[in-house]
Amino acid sequence: MKITLGQVGKRFQRHRIFKDVNYSFISPGAYALLGPNGSGKSTLLRIIAGMQQPSAGKVLYAQDNDREIKPDKVFEHISFCAPGQELVEEFTLREFLDFHFSFKKPLQQLTTSRIIDITGLSAAADKPIYDYSSGMKQRVKLVQAIFANTPALFLDEPCTNLDEAGVAQYRAWMDTYTPGRLVIIASNDPREYDFCSHHLVMEEYL
Repeated sequence: MKITLGQVGKRFQRHRIFKDVNYSFISPGAYALLGPNGSGKSTLLRIIAGMQQPSAGKVLYAQDNDREIKPDKVFEHISFCAPGQELVEEFTLREFLDFHFSFKKPLQQLTTSRIIDITGLSAAADKPIYDYSSGMKQRVKLVQAIFANTPALFLDEPCTNLDEAGVAQYRAWMDTYTPGRLVIIASNDPREYDFCSHHLVMEEYL
């Protein structure tokens, strides 16, 4: 998969967040969007994911054979995780994953039960998600993104609310389940992105 940004910029009313971003993200590869809070990295990630429109410029999507992906079909090719992402908290983990993977197939034909085993949340699998801690909820958000069989994976501050064991688990999942995919991570925490070989620094586009 290839995603190309051409002169992409974003404003909120009169306040410019960034401008003239020209960049290509090519699969397989791991990319980090870097910058302090307020630099626009999360906004740019949502624009790349097709979840938000730029104020200027274009975002183009293509499959590996350079065939164009229409904007209304981009969601089929990506998985997304962000701290503010909503979960259906009335669902149990098992119900939530069954529901989610009815829309996007899981990696490696993994079953819901196997994915739950991998997460280490088996003891809470049949409890409603609203009873989960903030760290457990973040792990659920990561699971629905990382374990979906999509060529592109977009993560915004993926280790939010995770303890050291959760960070280690995240790193193990990235090592095991993301080779061959296009990974884009918005972060200012090196633990989240230090394996990324490409860096886009937001301060360069102010």
